[in-house]
Amino acid sequence: MEEKLLSSIKEYQPGPQTLQSIWMILGLPSRGSRLHDLVREGLPLEFLDRIASLLQMQRGDISKAICVPSTTLARRAKAGRFNTVESDRLVALIAVFEEALSLFENDVATATEWMSTPVRGLGSKRPLDMMRTRVETKAVFNLIGRLERGVLV
Repeated sequence: MEEKLLSSIKEYQPGPQTLQSIWMILGLPSRGSRLHDLVREGLPLEFLDRIASLLQMQRGDISKAICVPSTTLARRAKAGRFNTVESDRLVALIAVFEEALSLFENDVATATEWMSTPVRGLGSKRPLDMMRTRVETKAVFNLIGRLERGVLV
């Protein structure tokens, strides 16, 4: 009986890690002076579409998360880039999504769903809605850290 049980349990073998960094996919440095310069200059508007595609979300949901209403987005389209604050929020969103991906073992669909769903540990707010301020964004990072460590929220 024990042999049958043991033979039916497959030994876990991790698959090859082929997932590129989301920063590489987006064509952005993940840290350093080049990223700082890009944020100060304002990220090109094309990053909105890249991020929306990567996160499997609507462009409007991303712009709402970083506090850019459609009228402002139209003005940004003429300029071709976001301002510094909006760029900073986009970078924070990417960093949070990267952590969510890690939490959900690189499952983009699950990480996206989690980002778009009210979470008890955030006062029933969606992580996506917590990108407006540094304080809120830090709360999302802290929650992910607690979930990774199995700390009850």
